[in-house]
Amino acid sequence: MCARTVNQHVVYGDSLAKSRQEHKVYDWECSMKNPFLIGEKVYLRPLEREDAPLFVIWLNDSDVTRTLLVKGPLNRHMEEAFLDDVYTDEHRLILGIVDKLTNSLVGSTSLEQVDFKHRHAKFGIVIGAKNEWGKGYGTEATRLMTQHAFMTLNLNRVWLHVIADNRRGIRAYERVGFKREGLLRQEHFREGRYYDTVAMAILREEWESKKIRP
Repeated sequence: MCARTVNQHVVYGDSLAKSRQEHKVYDWECSMKNPFLIGEKVYLRPLEREDAPLFVIWLNDSDVTRTLLVKGPLNRHMEEAFLDDVYTDEHRLILGIVDKLTNSLVGSTSLEQVDFKHRHAKFGIVIGAKNEWGKGYGTEATRLMTQHAFMTLNLNRVWLHVIADNRRGIRAYERVGFKREGLLRQEHFREGRYYDTVAMAILREEWESKKIRP
């Protein structure tokens, strides 16, 4: 049961509109499933074994994986085994991305290879629901995870690798504040040709100086 409730009362005009908006917000909060990080459009939650079928569909879809540094094919047993073990590694944090409006899982995001001595981690993200592409969910999830890395985990650097022809992804990372650090020439092979990989990162001081927030 949601801990927040709205008092029952009679309202008129603007008050009625405000009350309806409050109810809408509270309805979202009540329907969220184990929220860990909450943004305006999405919230991030731990993944469950029951999420496996969706990821099997997404990660076997060439439209989804063509911009990812992953290998296939993937079956349900493999994904369930992965989800069973995903939270046993303190050097990895993987969360589902959920649309707040529909409470639907649309993808996942991660901090991996977390190095607590040198204070850095590798960032990753996938929006598997193709009908949700272009809605800003990936950018907001990136901001939420980057803020968590700096403000909660006390990391100093978050880095990532992205295929050079993934222009939409690169623009999203740059909006959050990631900077290009280098180019790994012809590092990725896909669809009969080699692609360059762009190395990007953001430092805590850059995050703080720009006051980038979800």
